[in-house]
Parts: sequence; structure tokens; C-alpha cells
Amino acid sequence: MSKVNYYTQEGLKKLKEELDHLIKVERPSISNQIAEARDKGDLSENAEYAAAKEAQGMLEMKISKLQDLLHNARIIDESKMDTSKILVLSTVKIKNLKNNKVMSYTLVPEQESDLKSGKISVTSPIAQGLLGKKVGDTVDIQVPAGVIPFEVIEISR
Repeated sequence: MSKVNYYTQEGLKKLKEELDHLIKVERPSISNQIAEARDKGDLSENAEYAAAKEAQGMLEMKISKLQDLLHNARIIDESKMDTSKILVLSTVKIKNLKNNKVMSYTLVPEQESDLKSGKISVTSPIAQGLLGKKVGDTVDIQVPAGVIPFEVIEISR
């Protein structure tokens, strides 16, 4: 049995679009490459054919993995979430008490994390330390650079 994967509506849409692209665009492209390579003669010494078959195998494996992810995907229902404490999909403003720097992050499922856009995985050390905390709470979080004290300034959705 596969594990359940949680997604936002946006994350699930991206996953479906990627699968659709692989099936409708990439799969026919690789089939054409195999057909062209096959037309070139002896398959036992045809490097193009071998490369195209290998690419086809990799593509089919990726399609299968995405289909499995979609089959076990669940959308996170924000309407039933407590907004007084930090949970998945919370946007938090925290203050590093060592250097007084204020940071803002949105806690998202692991597959949707993107540090450049301020989205950190709920499995990251900072997110793990913040989960369940409320505004005004201070927490010492173990990060690779050591232990850093943070204060929760704001929680929003």
C-alpha cells in the first residue's frame, strides 16, 4: 500500500498537468524516435534505437510514478484547520532572536516546497519546530548551523 500524499489544489493541478504532458506529448515523441531508429536497419548495432528504448523505459517509469502519486493524492481542506496555531498551509512570520531578523514562510507539503517563493516543507527542521505553536510562542529550533531561538510573530492563511 502506498502512502497518502497531501497537496494543495494548486499542487495537485500542476501534478495532473505534468502527467498529461508526459502522456500526450513526450510518449508520442519517443515512439516516433523509436520508429525512426528502427527504420535505420540492424537493431543490434543501432545506438539510436537503444537510446530511444531506454528513454521510453524511463518515461514510462515516470508516468507510472506520477499516476501512483495522483491515485494516493488528497487535497488539504483549509476550512477545517485551526487558524490559532501553526499547521500545514499556515503563513508564519517569525523573528530570529539571535539577529532580530524577521522572516516569513508558508508551510507546504514536501512536494510543493520552494524556498525562493517562501514555501518550506513541513518536514524541514524549522517547520517541524514551528508546528503547533501560537503567536507569541518562542521556540529553540535545531538547524544545521546549531540551535536558533525564534519567536512567532504572526500566523495567517
